[in-house]
Amino acid sequence: MSLISFKSVDALLDRRQLRRKLLFWRLAAAVAVIGAIGGLWMISGGVPETGSHIARVTIEGVIVRNNDMMEMIEKIGKDGNVKGVVLSIDSPGGSVVGSEDLYLALRGLDSKKPVVALINGIGASGSYIAAMAADHIVARETAVVGSIGVLMRYPNFGKLLETIGVEVDSIKSAPLKAEPSGVGPTPPEARESLQQVIDDAYTWFKNLVSQRRDLSPQETATVSDGRVFSAQKALSLKLIDATGTEKTAVEWLETKKNVEKGIPVKDWKPESKNNALKFLDVAARLAHSLGFELLSGSLGSVEASMDISQLDGILAIWHPTLER
Repeated sequence: MSLISFKSVDALLDRRQLRRKLLFWRLAAAVAVIGAIGGLWMISGGVPETGSHIARVTIEGVIVRNNDMMEMIEKIGKDGNVKGVVLSIDSPGGSVVGSEDLYLALRGLDSKKPVVALINGIGASGSYIAAMAADHIVARETAVVGSIGVLMRYPNFGKLLETIGVEVDSIKSAPLKAEPSGVGPTPPEARESLQQVIDDAYTWFKNLVSQRRDLSPQETATVSDGRVFSAQKALSLKLIDATGTEKTAVEWLETKKNVEKGIPVKDWKPESKNNALKFLDVAARLAHSLGFELLSGSLGSVEASMDISQLDGILAIWHPTLER
C-alpha cells in the first residue's frame, strides 16, 4: 500500500513539473510571438500588407476632429498599392469642423485615387458631408440619408440654480461675452448673434450639397430642411447615385475608374500615436488567442468611443434626442 502511495505521489509531482515546464515554454513562445508581431505592427503603423488592393476607410460613430485619420488618408494617397478607395459610412455625423476636415482630406485623396462612398447604415449630416467628397455615392437599400442642417444646443440651469438657492454673477468685458451662459435666459442680441453663426454654417452646407450633387436651388431647398430620407427617396432626390452593397461600389471603381478587377478590399485603420498602447492592445489580443486571459482581460481595446453629450460647438448630426 505504501509503495503504491509513493508511486502515486511521484507521478503527481512529475505531472506538476511537466505542466510547469509546458506553461513556461508556452509563455516564452507567446512573448516571442507578441514581441515580433507587436514590433512589426508599430513599424508598419497598422498598414495592410503590400500588393495591389482597394482601401476600405471606415467612418462610424460620432465625427470629431481626428489627426490620426487625416494622416492615414494622406498615406493612402501616397501608397502606390492602393488602386481605389471605398469609403464605408455608418455615422450620424458630429461636429461641423470635424466633418469639414474629413471632407477636405477626402477631396484631396480623390484627386489621387478614385473614391466611392458606401452608406452602410446612416449617412446623415456630417457623415453625408464626408460622403459628398466621393464622386459616386452608393447606399444600402435600408440606409438613412440626409439630415442636411446644423444646430447648436446648450443647457440652461437657471431654474435649477434658483430652486436650490444659488446665484451666479459675472463681470464681462462686453455684454455678449460668454453667451449663452447656461445659467440664465439668453439675451435677444446673443441669440441673434448665434443664429447668424448657425445660418452661415447652414449656407456653407447647402452650397456644398448644391455643388457636389449638381442640384438646382429648388432641388437644394427640397432636401435641406433637416429631414432624413430612405435610400430610395434619396436616390430620386439625387442625394445618392445608386443603391447596393460594397460589391456595387467596387464594380463602379472597376467599370468607371478602370481599377483592376478581382483585387482584394483591405481595411485601413488610423495609426495611434501611442505606440505603447497599440503594442499592448496587440499583445492582449494575441495573448487571449493563446489562452492567457490575464493579459487580455486587463487591457482590452485601446479604441475609445465618443459620447454625443461631449460634443461642443456647431453640430452637423442626426440624432432624434438632440433634435427635439
